[in-house]
Formats: sequence, C-alpha cells, structure tokens
Amino acid sequence: MTQRQLTHLRYLALAVEDFETELAFFSKNWGLTEVHRDGDTSYLAAEGSPEPYVVRLRKGEKRIDVASWGAASRDDVDALYERLSAEGVQFVHGPQELTQFGGGYGVRFFDHDGRTVEVSADVELRKSRPVAEREPIPVKLSHIVFNTANLEATTNWYIEHLDFTISDTLAHPHMGPIMHFLRCNPAHHSMAIAQGPHASLHHMSFEMRGVEEWMRGCGKILRSGTRMVWGPGRHNAGDNTFAYFLSPARNTVEYTTELAVIEDEDAWHPSVLDVTKVTTQDQWGTANEFTELIARESFNDVDRGLFVAPPV
Repeated sequence: MTQRQLTHLRYLALAVEDFETELAFFSKNWGLTEVHRDGDTSYLAAEGSPEPYVVRLRKGEKRIDVASWGAASRDDVDALYERLSAEGVQFVHGPQELTQFGGGYGVRFFDHDGRTVEVSADVELRKSRPVAEREPIPVKLSHIVFNTANLEATTNWYIEHLDFTISDTLAHPHMGPIMHFLRCNPAHHSMAIAQGPHASLHHMSFEMRGVEEWMRGCGKILRSGTRMVWGPGRHNAGDNTFAYFLSPARNTVEYTTELAVIEDEDAWHPSVLDVTKVTTQDQWGTANEFTELIARESFNDVDRGLFVAPPV
C-alpha cells in the first residue's frame, strides 16, 4: 500500500465579494461556528471536527484561496517539500511556521491548474463535541470537488505528486471520463476532479451525523429560502447521500452522509460508472433529474486566483 504524506482534508478557504452575506449563510443557516475573526476574514469550524476550522471566508474577488490538507508530522511536511522541489512544483512558500489562526507548520504550492494547496502539521486542534441525535449541523468537511479544463492532466498531477488514488470514475458513453473520485486515506474520496469549461470550485461537501440529521438539515436549509439545486438522493460512487444547494455567492454546497470507507485499499478495483444511467447518479431515484442547467450551476465562475497566492 502507498505510504502517503497527506492524511486528510483540513479546510477550504474562499474569497467572496459579499462577505457578510456569505458569512451569515454559513454561520446562521448552514450550521458552522465562527471561531475567529480577523477583519474581513472569518474562520468557521464544524462542531464535530477537531480541526481549528473547516471553512475560511475572506472579503475579496471571488476565488478559491487555499485547499488545505493535513500531514502526520513536520518531518512529513519537510519530506514532501523536498520531493515536490525535485519534481519541479511551483511553491508559494517552503516549510515554515504558519501565522494564521490555528498555527501549524506547513508549505504552500500551486497545483496543475494554479490553485494554492497547503499541507500542514502541528495545527492547534480544537475541542470538538459529538453532534447530537437529530441535530441538523455538519460534523465535518467531507470532500471538495474542483472543475478543470483538462481532467486527465489535473487528476494525474494529484496522483503523481501527492499520491492520491482513483476510487471510481464517472463517464459518458460518448464524452468519456467526466469525473474522477480521489482518496488520500480509506474514505472513498476527499477530493474529486470534474471536467468543465474552466478551473473553478465545483462544490464543497459537509458530512452530517446520519440520514436523519441529513434530512433535517435539508429541511432547515430549504426553509431558509436557499434553493436546492439537486437532491435529495444517494450516489452510486461513494454510496453517499446528497443534497446540493447554492450559497449566496453561488458556490455549490452539499450536505452528505454515509460516504463509503475502503477498508482494504489494495483489494479495491475502481469502477467506471455510466452517468446516463439513473442509478449511477441517484440509486434511490428521489432526486430531480440531472440536467444541463444543474451542470452549468456546478461549473461556477472562473477562478480568479490561479497562480496568484492569496493574501492570507
């Protein structure tokens, strides 16, 4: 089995133009907790996660600021830096003490498309708590999905440089592969790469305690006036439930639960799933039909932060 230097997904940092409205959505409706504020930058935690925060919001031109992953130790961060340096990866900065909320020791670099990726260790973990039965708030950040104009090149970059592994692939009979689900630990995916017209955020997904809490969360968001783009249903790849909504900044956000765990990674064989089959998209058949309109919503706006390091 591959010995990976990345252990798990930490957080996703976004910049949005209407900062206060987006912050109110995530803190009052979505169920995250603001744990720190520094001017026009907010750090939001999930109650069930020990990560200091799972979403960071900053006022600015809409973009992905940082996708952050954990490493087991400072030595792993240093080893990753040496490896990526030898492989010609472009760095924002080398290993150093991190001055942002939560601290830690980390490195930042650009991925194939120009997104800023962070890998860190020794962050200051928070005291999490069990999410209560029927409590409609996220336990943790489950996974993130990026759009790219070059699916195979971007996917291979994460496989070759960061040891991600393909768990499953969605494909169209005529278009070929359109999404690869990638893992860096036994969870079926903590990231996916989707074919799109440009590089952007496809969606970010939050794990709920269970199906009951997931359904109650969906109802809560619907009653807030937020539009459900697609769902509720259950995917084939990952076997997880899904319900997608649009945040005020028009970022797609998902409530999910029961994502598959691959106990024996060496014995796992990735499947190529036909997206034209209803059961591929939604095993239950309860979600609205996946249309071109839904696909366009997921393409999102062009990411303005490619190969430009964020200010925080």
